[in-house]
Amino acid sequence: MKSVALIAHDDKKAEMIAFVIRWQETLRQMSLVATNTTGSLIERETGLSVTKMLSGPLGGDLQIGAMVASEQIGAVIFLRDSLSPHPHDPDITALMKVCDTHNVPLATNVATAEIILEHLSRTV
Repeated sequence: MKSVALIAHDDKKAEMIAFVIRWQETLRQMSLVATNTTGSLIERETGLSVTKMLSGPLGGDLQIGAMVASEQIGAVIFLRDSLSPHPHDPDITALMKVCDTHNVPLATNVATAEIILEHLSRTV
C-alpha cells in the first residue's frame, strides 16, 4: 500500500490534528508520512505511527515530493495557510507540480482531504 503524506503550515497544525482525530480509524489502516513537526504532533495526539521526514523548512516537503515521484505516496494532504504564510513555511509549488506530474491527489484544505480519504477508505 502506498503512503498518505501529511503536511501542515504552523497555523494549520491544530486543524490537521483535529482532522486526523476525526479520520483516525481510516488512517490507522494506512502508512503515514509527514514532515517532522506535523508528524510528531500527530503521533503525540493520536498514537498513530508516522514516518517523519525533515521539518518543512529543512526540506521535508521536498523529501515527500521525491517519494511522490518514486511512486511511494498515494495521496498528499497539505493544509496550508494561504492568508498569513510564514517565511519558514514549506512552499507547495514544487509538491503540486510533482503530484500533478504523477497523478497523485493533493488536498490543500479539509474538505478536499475528506473526499480523498473517503475514496481511499474504499480501496484499503
